[in-house]
Amino acid sequence: MSDPRIIFSGTPAFALASLRALVEAGLVPIAVYTQPDRPAGRGRQMTASVVKKFACEAGIPVLQPQTLQSAEVVREFASLKPDIMIVAAYGLILPQNILDVPTHGCLNVHASVLPRWRGAAPIQAAILANDASTGVSLMRMNAGLDCGPVYSTRSVAISMTESAGELHDRLAELGGELLVSDLGRIIDGSLQPVDQDDNAASYAHKIKKQDAEIDWAKPADALQRHIRAYNPAPGAYFFSKNSERVKVWRAEYVAGVNAAVGTFVKYDKDGIVVACGRDGLRLKELQLAGKRRALAHEFVSQIDLR
Repeated sequence: MSDPRIIFSGTPAFALASLRALVEAGLVPIAVYTQPDRPAGRGRQMTASVVKKFACEAGIPVLQPQTLQSAEVVREFASLKPDIMIVAAYGLILPQNILDVPTHGCLNVHASVLPRWRGAAPIQAAILANDASTGVSLMRMNAGLDCGPVYSTRSVAISMTESAGELHDRLAELGGELLVSDLGRIIDGSLQPVDQDDNAASYAHKIKKQDAEIDWAKPADALQRHIRAYNPAPGAYFFSKNSERVKVWRAEYVAGVNAAVGTFVKYDKDGIVVACGRDGLRLKELQLAGKRRALAHEFVSQIDLR
């Protein structure tokens, strides 16, 4: 493949893995699009995305439009004469007049095996649904939501103890590997995309903070997945009797617990066992607002859960 004119667009760590893979393979983009700098941290200082930081260090020009909808932005994009645009968790909608510019279209690196889990939060959705496996897809983008034809996929098993953060990191690396492996054949036309089966599609909706609240009336195995799915963001939580928000970062399923829902039935060095709608959970790592994460035996000294 002879020096394709690649534009890369992405913002968070998932995108960074694909950009790094391209650069390490000698497929350096002519430009990187990423979201504008945002306030972050306690001081709310303007902070660049990890993609922007990497691109600047690599000497790649960076563009940060607020939207891709304006005629001026479209003209600037077209002036770059891209062969292909690669999109990974960019966070902005690509209008049709952007999608139409690259010679070989726009290619999305998506964190699921499409058509399962189209949408904003496929990693969390796969864990919540107790899927045995998930993966990444290379999809030709169209105006719909993750419904374009798929060039290739690669799958991995989901561990029963894996958090969304851990699975995210594995899928990000896998996406970069698949991208570098198949990009040449996508550009030269030897790899053709296959239409998705819309009847088999499922959707992973954008996560809201309140989605992460723990409902002890649910079965313990479902809540164990709930805690894994919302680790690290936004963090699964419940409220203590004093209305303090308590985040739960790690928990284990415990069979045979039979007590009133939400009852804290056991405290020991191994954790805090809570009765659920069916069976129980052993809470292993917890956190109060403004405090550091703590193992359960440390945590019980900070708060009265009884």
